[in-house]
Amino acid sequence: MKPKANVILIICLVWLLPVVALGQKDAFGKPDSLFADLSKVDDNNWKIDISFVNDEWVEALSIPLKLKGGDIRLKGDSAIFTGGRIEKFDYKGFRADTAIQCVTLGLVANLGPNQKSLPPGSGRIVTVFVSSPDKGPIKDMNIDTTFTRPNNKLLVIAKRIQPGEPPDTIGYDREDEKQIIPVWVVTKPE
Repeated sequence: MKPKANVILIICLVWLLPVVALGQKDAFGKPDSLFADLSKVDDNNWKIDISFVNDEWVEALSIPLKLKGGDIRLKGDSAIFTGGRIEKFDYKGFRADTAIQCVTLGLVANLGPNQKSLPPGSGRIVTVFVSSPDKGPIKDMNIDTTFTRPNNKLLVIAKRIQPGEPPDTIGYDREDEKQIIPVWVVTKPE
C-alpha cells in the first residue's frame, strides 16, 4: 500500500510542475499586475478597463483576451488609449477576432530613435469596448488571458537598461529576464 501512495504522490508532483513553472515571474522586484475591471455600459455593451502596476521601466506589453458571454457570442468593438499611461506609445495595436471571441492588444513604446518607455507606476492603460454580433443583450461577461496566433501571450517586456543602474543591466545573454509574466486580476460588477 505504501509504494502505491508514493507513486501517486510523485505523479501528482510531476503534474504540478508545469503550473509552478508558468507562474508569475519578475526579475526586478515585486510581480507586476494587470487588472481588468468589467462594467456594463447598457444591455448590449460592456467595457473592460485595463490597469497596470509596474515597478520597472517597460517597453512593450502583449495582452490577449478571451471573451466569454455564456450563450451569446461577443466581439471586441474598439479600444481607447487616450488618457491612459500608454497614450504616447508609438504602436498601440488592437486586433479583434470574432471567430474565436478574442481581442489581442499589442503595445510598443518605441519604434524609432526616441527613448520612450513606460515608467514605474500604476493606472489605466486602455479601455476595450465589447458588444455582441448577435445584437442580443449581454447578461453576464467573463474574460481571461489566452494564447493568440502567431505567438501572443500575456507578457510584459522590461527595458534592458533600467534608469539608475549601470549600463548593460541585462546583458544580451540574459534576454529572458526582460520577459515578465504579470499577475492577472479580473473584477466583475456586483
